[in-house]
Amino acid sequence: MVDADQTFVIVGGGLAGAKAAETLRAEGFSGRVILICDERDHPYERPPLSKGYLLGKEERDTVFVHEPAWYAQNDIELHLGETVDAIDRTAKTVRFGGDGTLVRYDKLLLATGAEPRRLDIPGTDLAGVHHLRRIAHAERLKGVLSALGRDNGHIVIAGAGWIGLEVAAAAREYGAEVTVVEPEQTPLHAVLGPELGSLFADLHREHGVRFHFGARLTEIVGQDGMVLAARTDDGEEHPAHDVLAAIGAAPRIGLAEAAGLEIAAREHGGGVVVDERLRTSDPDIHAAGDVVSFPHALFGTRLRVEHWANALNGGPAAARAMLGQDVTYDRVPYFFSDQYDLGMEYNGWAPPGTYDEVVIRGDAGKRAFIAFWVKDGRVLAGMNVNVWDVKDPVQKLIRAKTQVNTEALADPHVPLESLVP
Repeated sequence: MVDADQTFVIVGGGLAGAKAAETLRAEGFSGRVILICDERDHPYERPPLSKGYLLGKEERDTVFVHEPAWYAQNDIELHLGETVDAIDRTAKTVRFGGDGTLVRYDKLLLATGAEPRRLDIPGTDLAGVHHLRRIAHAERLKGVLSALGRDNGHIVIAGAGWIGLEVAAAAREYGAEVTVVEPEQTPLHAVLGPELGSLFADLHREHGVRFHFGARLTEIVGQDGMVLAARTDDGEEHPAHDVLAAIGAAPRIGLAEAAGLEIAAREHGGGVVVDERLRTSDPDIHAAGDVVSFPHALFGTRLRVEHWANALNGGPAAARAMLGQDVTYDRVPYFFSDQYDLGMEYNGWAPPGTYDEVVIRGDAGKRAFIAFWVKDGRVLAGMNVNVWDVKDPVQKLIRAKTQVNTEALADPHVPLESLVP
């Protein structure tokens, strides 16, 4: 039986919002839980959209967080295909964008996520220009890649980040021709730096991907509404039947900004500012997932983390904080990727400029190794490539914040656990 005396509203029906709703019930909250999702699909997980589902190796039903019946069974009031266009912090209400309905809240969680950054160039209105964020995007792209592979077609991908590379791998598995255009000199530069980015460039070249580094798209050329080619700022023109914009994601902060909540500076991700309890500048409003910029004591800065694990863990943490529990959100950032026969996991945070060396344990040439980003002998991040069951010791090394012997760190015969103080 639901107790209507308290109402918790969750805006955003992705993984963070769905897991927050699940946690509220698991922790014994008996009030109303209203979950508002602007998509018509039930809440789902996004990693399969560029991995197994895009490749046709996973069925559509496998991406959903819960069975559709779960929401009614747990008294979650799920609103699909609905938007919230305003928050009144004084009245403590949210307003539905469709019909203007007002819903009062006692606690509000913003889990509005992120949206793909758009190419600001001529030609983006052509039919063959794609983004990948939602299940509808993945369904469309799956059909496109299959057709390109069948007809020896060509896709140009703007951006050599995780989404760009995973789609490139999928496209090659379908048999499509692929060119990746990237302004940096190596893929994944913002995360891995040049030392490990070159490994991924080699991997994709071996599978037939062409890279055009040090350039940006300036125009998508078309005829009769269809893509013909993509031009870059150095005068090159690449033939293309389709173009994927994979140049990153921007936090969906419009609702929070309009409500007067504090927004982080660009260098801190530009998300909604929260404290270690995932509270915004309004104590009755929390935020979680891709949209937040949170303080991380381990790294001494604010982070905005777009990866699956942040939504998986952040939603429940915010729910517990909304219930008044003592919460400190300080998870070590974690993500994974699968490309061809390479599987990897990354733990930590070490963008270029924050580390002074990369220590390799294993054989990078055979793509079976662990890489550690180290600053003054301290491990900031670790990436295991085709090496498994090392997440816990890697995270412990990062959390220890103590100097390690880098020769021992590089030696596969020295157990990682022995290096943790």
